[in-house]
Amino acid sequence: MKKIFLAIAVSLFFASSFGQKISKITISKDGSFELLSLVLDENVTVTMDNEGAIKAWGIEIYSDRIPTMSKLDAYPGRVEYYPATDNEAFRGKVKYIGRTLITYYGSYDIDAFRGKVKSIGNSSLEYYSSYDNDLLKGRLKKIGSAVFNWYTSFDNESFRGKLKSVGSTALNYYASFDDKAIRGKVKNIDRAQFTYYLSTERKEYEGMIKTGIQLQTINGILFHVRF
Repeated sequence: MKKIFLAIAVSLFFASSFGQKISKITISKDGSFELLSLVLDENVTVTMDNEGAIKAWGIEIYSDRIPTMSKLDAYPGRVEYYPATDNEAFRGKVKYIGRTLITYYGSYDIDAFRGKVKSIGNSSLEYYSSYDNDLLKGRLKKIGSAVFNWYTSFDNESFRGKLKSVGSTALNYYASFDDKAIRGKVKNIDRAQFTYYLSTERKEYEGMIKTGIQLQTINGILFHVRF
């Protein structure tokens, strides 16, 4: 009997510990951050932008024929919203998706945080403040233990505002002094390299991917680079 209770306790611990996980980061073809996906309990996916705003949620379905294509099917379970009597910074925003509670920074918090997601389940979210580089103000700084770093206004103009690293995974981009067809595009994510056709090559291929895989699972996160 003790073993049964121990097994249940362990399973509940791991369910709560891994109930919210960064599953995917989508990068647009010009190298800009597009979306971040979190997986909650009941296999629900929540997508967010680089300032932590929730854009959509549902059950992610991948195409059988085109692996890079996916869609969110409507989640049929419990969805609740904060009532009109709550703080003005988060009234009307989603409060529960299934068993997962979502909290927000209120109107009494610092300007850069107000109305932004404060926690999703047991994962807390932090943002860059007005004391940081102007380009970073309001952007995601941390989700749980995962730290987000961004290129600042002091970096090469083709890098500015782009994702520099998430956790231990570093991202690099082609610089403003590189060929005009590839400036700003993703150069590498960790050890995964990307090359593109240059403006000096066949015009119909200019800027298109030459080598590299669109979907890369690196350090437990699926990176989707749009070409």
